[in-house]
Amino acid sequence: GAAAAARALPPGTRRRRSVPRAPTPMALRRVLLLPLAGSVALTIPQPARAWGPLVGLKKFLGIGMSVSTDATTGEPLPIIAPEEVMAQKEHGTCTGPPQEDLRWGCSFETADNICCFNRHYAEYSGYWLKTKFLEEVNREEPTTYYDSVTGKPLFRAPVGRTFEEFEKESRAHGWPSFRDEEVIWENMRCLSNGEAVSVDGTHLGHNIPDRNGNRYCINLVSVAGRPQGGSDEL
Repeated sequence: GAAAAARALPPGTRRRRSVPRAPTPMALRRVLLLPLAGSVALTIPQPARAWGPLVGLKKFLGIGMSVSTDATTGEPLPIIAPEEVMAQKEHGTCTGPPQEDLRWGCSFETADNICCFNRHYAEYSGYWLKTKFLEEVNREEPTTYYDSVTGKPLFRAPVGRTFEEFEKESRAHGWPSFRDEEVIWENMRCLSNGEAVSVDGTHLGHNIPDRNGNRYCINLVSVAGRPQGGSDEL
């Protein structure tokens, strides 16, 4: 018929095979983002060496990070500090060594290495479960976690969830895991690469966001201090 005639080629002409084109970035972006519409916002971790591929994916997709804000000031979280906060001081990056009588039986030597002479490494996964933490922690009321070097409060948890939920998330990731509303922002900061630090230069851990927002994965030895000035609040 007419359709067949339209498809006919002159004698001696070879039919060219159709080669599918690779999808353009914009088309691929639509395909990838369509299932997300009206559901869960995709959260990409802050730039860090280990998260480079995800940051690249974020740029490729043309989407921004999920940003939360401080309920009091409206400031975006986490609050970013300049690299200078981790400059060398009297004791590595710290103003002095950690307290000797750390809570929950945490090791002074481990705390000294992690808090003051380290930027990238952590206590081993599950270390906090080997301490007396689960035996001694208050499961009914929030616990304040103090800088192991300065004794300043850094976190108060759980907030907005039960202790069981806090414990479950921490077990799943291997380290105590805190959320934005559990951070005492007066004393805690993040660097642009996601490293979590105290305002005095104590290395704490890293911000590793997930679909629920910022998640601060923290070494217990870094927050096992006792209150500044000998306060009884624990």
